[in-house]
Amino acid sequence: MLSIHDLTATAGETRILDGVDLDVPAGEVHVVMGPNGAGKSTLANVIAGRDGYEVTGTATLDGVDLLGLTPEERAVRGLFLAFQYPVEIPGVGNAAFLRTALNAHRAARGEPEVAAVDFLGLAREHMARLDIDPAFLSRAVNEGFSGGEKKRNEILQMSLLEPRLAVLDETDSGLDLDALRIVAAGIERLRTPERAMVVITHYPRLLDLVRPDRVHVLAAGRIVTSGGPELVATIEAEGFAPLVGSAVG
Repeated sequence: MLSIHDLTATAGETRILDGVDLDVPAGEVHVVMGPNGAGKSTLANVIAGRDGYEVTGTATLDGVDLLGLTPEERAVRGLFLAFQYPVEIPGVGNAAFLRTALNAHRAARGEPEVAAVDFLGLAREHMARLDIDPAFLSRAVNEGFSGGEKKRNEILQMSLLEPRLAVLDETDSGLDLDALRIVAAGIERLRTPERAMVVITHYPRLLDLVRPDRVHVLAAGRIVTSGGPELVATIEAEGFAPLVGSAVG
């Protein structure tokens, strides 16, 4: 589904990604781990189309060249990015925001809009599945939300938009254990044979709750080693240094 080859990204004079290769089939959850400054968030940003990088290489979603598309075009083709630091949007109601996003996707597919009344019922169904308080709908987007509430709101967005590929950029960052469990449960509920996920983290604790199909270690701007879920135990026991040193040194 997602196929990345020899991907580089430069910001100013700094090369951040230096030849990333990554393939993620449909139905799988892949985890990208690595030390701070390895380029993990840059990888998420480049996949999503954020400005500010000079990019070379290839990145395709279902065979379509992502790098030639705007962020909006990538989104309606099924790409979703959950941010490490979701922003607050004062004055914009969460229900209106979510319905607008959903209807933009439906319009791009040539489908009719979901009416306001129908949307509320749909949203409440998704919130019940994800154990999210229906009061979220009446609040402004992320305004006054705790860190855990912001991350759960991102999971709600993902559930409603039903992306083909979800990239979760350190969704576990800053969460206490209770919030982490709720977010992890949401991720697990959204696993389907048709959807792929790339979970970016440097905390092995999330992977006690979300079992990945593959684990990749990113260091010095490239994937230095990959393996199955057992690689997480190695990282937890020994840290990144042995893996990074043997591959980069």
